[in-house]
Amino acid sequence: MTDNEEKKLNAERSEPQWKKIRRRFFRHRLGVIGLAITLILFLLALFANFISPYHMTTQHKDYSYAPPARIHFLTEEGNLTWPYVYALEKERDEVTWELGYTENKKKKYPIKFFVSGDRYKFLGLFSTRLHLFGTGSEEAPVFLFGADQFGRDLFSRVMWGARVSMTIGPLGILISFTLGIIFGGISGYFGGSFDMLIQRFTEVVMSFPQLPLWLALRAAFPDSWNSVLTYLVMVMILAFVNWAKVARVIRGQFLSLKEKEFSMAAKALGCSDARIIFRHILPGTTSYLIVAATIAVPGYILGESSLSFLGLGIREPMASWGLLLKDAQSITNLESHPWLMIPGVFIIIAVLAFNFMGDALRDAADPFADV
Repeated sequence: MTDNEEKKLNAERSEPQWKKIRRRFFRHRLGVIGLAITLILFLLALFANFISPYHMTTQHKDYSYAPPARIHFLTEEGNLTWPYVYALEKERDEVTWELGYTENKKKKYPIKFFVSGDRYKFLGLFSTRLHLFGTGSEEAPVFLFGADQFGRDLFSRVMWGARVSMTIGPLGILISFTLGIIFGGISGYFGGSFDMLIQRFTEVVMSFPQLPLWLALRAAFPDSWNSVLTYLVMVMILAFVNWAKVARVIRGQFLSLKEKEFSMAAKALGCSDARIIFRHILPGTTSYLIVAATIAVPGYILGESSLSFLGLGIREPMASWGLLLKDAQSITNLESHPWLMIPGVFIIIAVLAFNFMGDALRDAADPFADV
């Protein structure tokens, strides 16, 4: 090893822990890909009303189960041109007598950017009709992912549904991890009767099968509540089921860290329990909390999707990926309209992205990993 290499290695070893974690994380290709996909999904959710050509409730009654749009990039002569679509016309199959759609090639409808459409509030700040793309014509709507039975654009509903499916995880984690840190910290630091009572309660919570507990808790609330209240109730249900696991791990870490030299020294110097917990012990659990939060998000996404799919979660007129999948539970319907499974693809992508990111963070936060 040369002197320069040795100096570089010593400099890396003397770096703060967060810089080491960051460097290890960005060496993990799948983790970086997962981070990029996650950021894209959150941006899609944030700007859903702008990216979507239509509002999630807008119905095109003449386009029930319209297939995904065929976007043309070539003219009839084979020359490259600006992308365009044709209007769709209903046609009954002569053999099966099923209704289908054919393109009316009499007129081309170019796809335009920044077109006027349904009114919405941009980021909740001001009202506008500006949408990212569209044809600007009711005669030829653009259904990138096709349409549902009511003629609602599935692409728009997937974008709007991302707001529920992508935010329920962080909100649920905020609640469950707060409860887990409070109860786990009290149990591990003070011990005694606090520890016994809290641990028995967490064991009771963890002993219930997850899905039946979700269903029982959701059934305890009235169906007449609006979509916002239903969303908040789902967050609370998922958080209540998951906080106990966090509390058990936090308890173990507090039991270990409170016996370390720095904790014992702080106590000998007369520091209060609150200072020891928040300044010396709790920061030592940060790596675990970050990794655990990232890995836990897919569980919340799948939990919301399961409840919505079973009709106990998000309901119309709101949209979520699980609710959109409910239209695909009929094999006959799915065989005729396979594009109804597209929301499931987004669920898979989101879950894999968070898992990749969580695995990368877990490896990066390993104190015994190579520099």
